[in-house]
Amino acid sequence: MQEQIVILDFGSQYTQVIARRIRECKVYSTILPYDTPAEKIAAMAPMGIILSGGPKSVYSRKAPLPDKEVFDLGVPVLGICFGLQVMAKFLGGKVERGLKREYGKGTLTVKDGRCALFGKLPKSLQVWNSHGDKLTELPQGFKTVAVTENSPYAAVENRKRKFFGLQFHPEVVHTPKGKTILGNFVHKICGCGRKWTMRSYIDQAVEDIRAQVGKEHVILGLSGGVDSSVAAALIHKAIGKQLTCIFVNNGVLRAKEADVVKQVFGRNFKIKLHYEDSTDLFLRKLRKVTDPETKRKIIGNTFIDVFQKATRKVGKAKFLAQGTLYPDVIESVPIAGNPAALIKSHHNVGGLPEKMKFELIEPLRCLFKDEVRELGKELGLPKEIVMRQPFPGPGLAVRILGEVTPERCEILRNADAIVVDEMKTNNLYYKIWQSFAVLLPVRSVGVMGDERTYEYTIAVRAVESKDGMTADWVKLPYKGLETLSNRIINEVDGVNRVCLDISSKPPATIEWE
Repeated sequence: MQEQIVILDFGSQYTQVIARRIRECKVYSTILPYDTPAEKIAAMAPMGIILSGGPKSVYSRKAPLPDKEVFDLGVPVLGICFGLQVMAKFLGGKVERGLKREYGKGTLTVKDGRCALFGKLPKSLQVWNSHGDKLTELPQGFKTVAVTENSPYAAVENRKRKFFGLQFHPEVVHTPKGKTILGNFVHKICGCGRKWTMRSYIDQAVEDIRAQVGKEHVILGLSGGVDSSVAAALIHKAIGKQLTCIFVNNGVLRAKEADVVKQVFGRNFKIKLHYEDSTDLFLRKLRKVTDPETKRKIIGNTFIDVFQKATRKVGKAKFLAQGTLYPDVIESVPIAGNPAALIKSHHNVGGLPEKMKFELIEPLRCLFKDEVRELGKELGLPKEIVMRQPFPGPGLAVRILGEVTPERCEILRNADAIVVDEMKTNNLYYKIWQSFAVLLPVRSVGVMGDERTYEYTIAVRAVESKDGMTADWVKLPYKGLETLSNRIINEVDGVNRVCLDISSKPPATIEWE
């Protein structure tokens, strides 16, 4: 069994970031609901446990609380913010509402440099706080090892039991030395090595897939995007011809999408590929629909119908594979007890398993996007696929504001192809998270060739991100923007104006719909 750290999720917006930081230390991490029984955790033989932050008060009537036996498993425990308060409550300490809340940057002063958490770190550190409650009385056996301006118990430890608590958030970028603190926990305190790599992940995943599938057959809906492509390559490595991929053309794909998929997977990788061109059906069902969620549901439901019919054509299969990632799970299906709201529908995790008689395989469910790209490289997928920018499940339909028509699809597809081409020309495409065109449902007056025009507006969206959870707009060079605008207006019929989207996520989302 591989070394791993278990993270109990109490509803923090940063729980997934904790998982990322642990993996960056080359240690595998698993996120579980806060109320996972201690017996189940023990069976996983974790090297350590991290209690995440959370938005509740430990004394709230509906406070999420763990199985008390978690503290009797004999493994190191690190409580972060709410996690520290939970630990204090269970072990006999005291937590109260602070007279002054701590949000934002703070200065941590280390009082005991012998604490393993702060090994090789300076005595003064910038940290990020986000809490109203505070620890006011230490549990027996604990002592203070660091303080902030407003908290005498900003970091505490019970060295004998290897229990540690941090009132601040070491996982966020606003705590610059936070990764070192977490690294000290997993390596020095928990005794983990640096064994978790993409190569080890492949070996384990192949073994798991073979054990789950046996001699049965698997069907995978291949979109041509990074997630489904890497999932297809990984599963194909595990079971070869037992995998059949189905590629559905829904009429709202990127330029030359179908040709690329057929070339890479059908001809190069020799994966069994079934192609369904349902362009007319999807566009007919989208006629006169303007609401974004309705579009998503129509595309999702129609895809299920088309996909279901296609599965009957390719032969009997027991399993359905999906390229579900961590962010898909976060935004679509909140972890039990997690107050995070449903952000958007039609991720990989929605719909298919419930409506089809398949067992589900999600070999990428534990990975973030950058980890999936690394996995794809290890599997030998070409750069054009592995480093491809994310593309929404409903395709161009959610980048066309208002009604989706064949004409608008063609306009946006051509404009988007120019965006991709110019980003590659300027050596930016593979460096940033996403860049694409959006067709706005507004026409404006323009002049072309001494004639008055009344045509569409294209918005250009380019963002930087690590995993899609947050994003900032890219400060594109003016010369590149000028060329991009000129090309779209001159080469795409029906467009006479180009705008740049300069909003970040949050408050905006990356996609417009």
